[in-house]
Amino acid sequence: MPPLFISLEGIDGSGKSTQTARLVNWLEQQGRAPLRTREPGGSPGAEEIRRLLVEGDPDRWSAETEILLFTAARRDHLERTIRPALAAGRDVVTDRFADSTRVYQGATRGELRGLVDRIHAAAIDVEPDLTLILDMDPELALSRGLARDSGEDRFEDFGLPFQQKLRAGFRALAEEAPERCVLVDASADPDTIAATLARITASRLGLA
Repeated sequence: MPPLFISLEGIDGSGKSTQTARLVNWLEQQGRAPLRTREPGGSPGAEEIRRLLVEGDPDRWSAETEILLFTAARRDHLERTIRPALAAGRDVVTDRFADSTRVYQGATRGELRGLVDRIHAAAIDVEPDLTLILDMDPELALSRGLARDSGEDRFEDFGLPFQQKLRAGFRALAEEAPERCVLVDASADPDTIAATLARITASRLGLA
């Protein structure tokens, strides 16, 4: 089976980082050599841009500026990390990819989805083979995200209405691209979620 490019998506606090790590561990147990990465970030240049995006005042950037910054970080991530790993036969599991920009900037901060899609087509033009969308109650997810006190709370600081819009955006995305996106109940316990993600991935790999 060729290497898989897998993304995990969802609102802030939905458990993406935890489940990304667990899915990578499961792939290793299957004898594969997955690479774990994240966005914004995943390469030295993209990590520098990350700090501009996730720290500071919520109104630091306009939605249009955010789209350009995220795309610049994603392009470097793609060139420096994702493509080399896939070319070497490694699965890539990323905590967020382009769908986050489609939802965060394209669907919730103005009607900018068309702009996001045009820039994506011109600069990235790559989609994951499988996107696992962790879906949960925004109020609970927001409380989790703020409890981390990570210093990267810029998007959480937009508040609950913003997180509710995000959830609706990700659900709509799952309906829009059902061949790639799978909606997963993230309100379950971590072990149950991890088992669900492993089962879905195994099916894509022909292991189930």
